[in-house]
Amino acid sequence: MNQLLRSQIDPKKLQVVDNTECFVLDMDGTIYLDSNLFPFTKDFLKAVNESGRRYVFYTNNSSKKLDDYIEKLAKLGITATDKDMFISNQVIIKFLKENYTDPKLYVVGTPSLIGEFEKAGFKVVEEDPDLVIVGFDTTLTYKKLDDACHYIRNGVQAYGVNMDYNCPTQKGFIPDCGSIAALIKASTGVQLEFFGKPSRHTFNYLVEKTGCAPEKLTFVGDRMYTDIAIAEGTPASSVLVMTGETDEKILAESNVTPTVICRSLEELTEIINAK
Repeated sequence: MNQLLRSQIDPKKLQVVDNTECFVLDMDGTIYLDSNLFPFTKDFLKAVNESGRRYVFYTNNSSKKLDDYIEKLAKLGITATDKDMFISNQVIIKFLKENYTDPKLYVVGTPSLIGEFEKAGFKVVEEDPDLVIVGFDTTLTYKKLDDACHYIRNGVQAYGVNMDYNCPTQKGFIPDCGSIAALIKASTGVQLEFFGKPSRHTFNYLVEKTGCAPEKLTFVGDRMYTDIAIAEGTPASSVLVMTGETDEKILAESNVTPTVICRSLEELTEIINAK
């Protein structure tokens, strides 16, 4: 990689990087695709550390628990702890703890997601719930949908963990939590409130956990309506990378505007290392 001079770099991109104290990194489509780490990811993480900046990881994917992602990163050669790895599950759990007293939950989710709620002290039930929680459920059954819709139609408050419509994999996209919630809305007429990116729930959670002023945070990701949209209307910056979901067509049709666009984390590395 040839080292760039600062004079060769788009001034807006340079300004974003210069102003950043902490990069909030999306995972799938940004640092890896499915289980394959992008070849430039480790160089980027090294450059961030050596520049005196820092990074944290954040994923909307609610099908797995936090420890699963820490373990996945370790297998890819990246060390992370619960101080720099965050997940949408944590955000909704914090909200429920602050706003409800011992609610009984009906969870449309994987065993991992259910386990996260139980570990946090919530009772997960099959009947007579106080709340319905909808996550990215790769174990989805018709019965779960039927039960969730029944409870919602009968007035039970419902929340969605993350609003992503699709999850990228090596074979292509698979339906995510947002698609399941769209089906529930089509049946019940109820639009769920979501807690992952781009919600203010997640934004405020990350400001608290990183200890950074909002204007010093930069969100990096591949998805316009989550990774990039979270920064809109805030002092934070966003960097769209073109290594995941977003292509030129999606970019042109989106009503979301990234602060800057980079081809990948490799370009960000070049900007950080520029002399």
